[in-house]
Amino acid sequence: MVPWNVRNRWDNYVAITRQMNFIVTHVFREGNCCADRLANIGLSINIQIVPDQARGNFIRNRLGLPVIDL
Repeated sequence: MVPWNVRNRWDNYVAITRQMNFIVTHVFREGNCCADRLANIGLSINIQIVPDQARGNFIRNRLGLPVIDL
């Protein structure tokens, strides 16, 4: 279900993407050194507040553990 306040935008995006051909892929962190380095810089910044929705992933990433969201 799409919230009513974004329904029009959602419908527009769906219409646009139906006209496209695209492939979704995954690259492990070892395969994208630049993104991994930037993420590590972000982790090294002294962050006082991590949103509740991201706290578990933040901690796992900080510990070097994989994060698998299904």
